[in-house]
Amino acid sequence: PRLMSVLSPPLAVVLMLAGGVLVCSVLGKDPVEGFRIFFLNPVKDLYGVSELLLKATPLMLCAIGLAIGFRANVWNIGAEGQFMLGAAAATGVALYFDGSDSALLLPVMIVAGALGGAAWAAIPALLRTRFNANEILVSLMLVYVAQLFVSWLVFGPWKDPDGFNFPQTRMFGDAALMPALLEGTRLHYGFLLAIAVLIAGHAFMNRSFAGFRMRVAGAAPDAARYAGFSAARMIWVGLLLGGAAAGMAGMAEVAG
Repeated sequence: PRLMSVLSPPLAVVLMLAGGVLVCSVLGKDPVEGFRIFFLNPVKDLYGVSELLLKATPLMLCAIGLAIGFRANVWNIGAEGQFMLGAAAATGVALYFDGSDSALLLPVMIVAGALGGAAWAAIPALLRTRFNANEILVSLMLVYVAQLFVSWLVFGPWKDPDGFNFPQTRMFGDAALMPALLEGTRLHYGFLLAIAVLIAGHAFMNRSFAGFRMRVAGAAPDAARYAGFSAARMIWVGLLLGGAAAGMAGMAEVAG
């Protein structure tokens, strides 16, 4: 119901606050002080706000990609793995062109991150459309594969020989790092990238015929089939877009 759609967000906030008061009371802590630390301290100065926006950047990118799939009833639960593969792909570009001062390096890293995430999401898409495998389980299990793969990279071929045996790659050059958005803070232009992707995702879902087909497929699968909308195509589009957005989030994280 429309009323419930309006009331759900404030109701969730009220329930969260009530739960917080209950937990703090059980632990013998002051709930007011806890809420002040959680909600007011992060926004009490410019640096705190910038850190909040910095941490929100990859979450926004992942969220818009997953939301597109969810609207079409495509349940991508593997954004973390796609995030890591996008980060790995962008890192590979940065390391391959180490020392380059080209202005094209960052755009290439963004594309590589998106392609890396989309390629990882293509695995559950293929298994779902070809063998009817559950994309929830496949995408979730691939997170662990991605973790092991990235761990192998930083402990193995990409390990910095001058890194005192720490599992890390070589430091990126300046051309492979996102420029700072606010002087004196860590907030970078990845935040503007996230805003642009959010706007593009909203336009895709609400102003394009492809987005309309995905919404119909999610809301009324029988009507979508009757209209000739391809269910397999919706699965591919939903998973690939989610993977690409998560991959860009990974790129923004490593280049930030």
